[in-house]
This record gives sequence, C-alpha cells and structure tokens, in this order.
Amino acid sequence: MVKLEKRNVNLPASLSDVWRVLNDRERDILRNNSEIKTFKKNQLIYCEGEEPSDMMCLLKGKVKIYKEGVGGRSQIIRMIRPIQYFAYRAAFAHEPYLTNATAFETSTVCIIPMNIIEDLIHGNSNLAMFFIRQLSVDLGIADERTVNLTQKHIRGRLAESLLFLCDNYGLEEDGATISIYLSREDLANLSNMTTSNAIRTLSMFVSEHIIAIDGRKIKIIDEEKLKKVSRRG
Repeated sequence: MVKLEKRNVNLPASLSDVWRVLNDRERDILRNNSEIKTFKKNQLIYCEGEEPSDMMCLLKGKVKIYKEGVGGRSQIIRMIRPIQYFAYRAAFAHEPYLTNATAFETSTVCIIPMNIIEDLIHGNSNLAMFFIRQLSVDLGIADERTVNLTQKHIRGRLAESLLFLCDNYGLEEDGATISIYLSREDLANLSNMTTSNAIRTLSMFVSEHIIAIDGRKIKIIDEEKLKKVSRRG
C-alpha cells in the first residue's frame, strides 16, 4: 500500500503555478485537502479504465503516461517532469482514464481531490483560465506529436525523441548527457517503433558521431546534426 504523508508546509513552493492564482482562503482549502504519495520505480499510479478522482502534481522524480497498444506494445504519450500537473483531463471530461501512468523512478506526487479543484474553479475565473491554457498547450503538443510520429521516418522520430528528452529533463553537469536513462524499449515506445529499430538507429547515430552511448546514458555529441535529422523526418 502506498504511504500517505501530510506535508502541507511545502505545498506553496511545489504548486506555484496554481498557488499564485488563489487567495488566502483558497490556499488554505488546497493545503488542508492535499496529500503526498511516494511511488516506487515502475509502480502504477493510475491505470486505463479507472474512474478519475484526483489531480496530481509531480513534485520529484519522473512519470510516464502511456497506452497499451496492439500485441502488447506500449506507446508512451507523455513524460511528466517536476513540476507538472497530470491525471485531471479525464475528470474534466467525466470519463475513465484512457491511459496509464507509471513512476519511471522513485517519484513524489501531490494528490488533490478533483471535487476540491472544481469547487475552487467555480469561484475563481483565474484558476479556470489556468486549466484552459494548460489543456490547450497539451492539445497542441499532442497534435504536433501525432503528425510527427505518423509522418516522420524512423531516424526523424528517434532524433525528435532525444531532443524532446533534452528539453524536458535537461543535461547533466557535462552539458551533453541527457538527464534521464531510458531502456531501449522505453525509447522505442516513445518513438513509435520496435525495440530492434531503436537499437539499430541509435547505433547509426553513434557511427555518425551524433551521439555517444554508455549503457542507458546517451550523450549528445552534435546537437545541430540531431536537429537536422529531426527536421528532415
């Protein structure tokens, strides 16, 4: 069973995007109704078909949103980074979850009941606009990603995924190594290709001196060339 812990003192800094559009009374409501859960690596946070009841904010760690496809193949839809909100779209749509969410590594998540969020929205138009903007941004990213994953060739899709990981999680202190270590299977699922194709294409990028690989660590050697591959598709 996942351990729950009250850590309300940390909520203002952790939930800054939402926090700044609330008044003192609304902040107290949010503070008094929020809980913290810690999920272990590979632990399921929610699964497809469940009825949503909470909004979640990733405070620490990494979370992948994915959908099971034909033949047991998974498609990673999004990678969540701190501090991003997730799991609330289905609740607003009054439908079950269409995806699954799993902790990619040990992750700390703030859980806020959706009925609390909806009550606050009814009395705060700024909070309503926050979610409208967030859903609009997510929809735009999803539209662009759909086109890229269906129209780009394998090289372009993998190059785009590597750049996406750079943008989302940044680089380590060496200024080149991507700060997330994906298995070849996860990288393939993110790029809409088979694992064997991901391995083969990574090897090609290494031979072209675009990247260097050390286990699951991927170092970007030539970012401009990687961007060119992504643009060409």
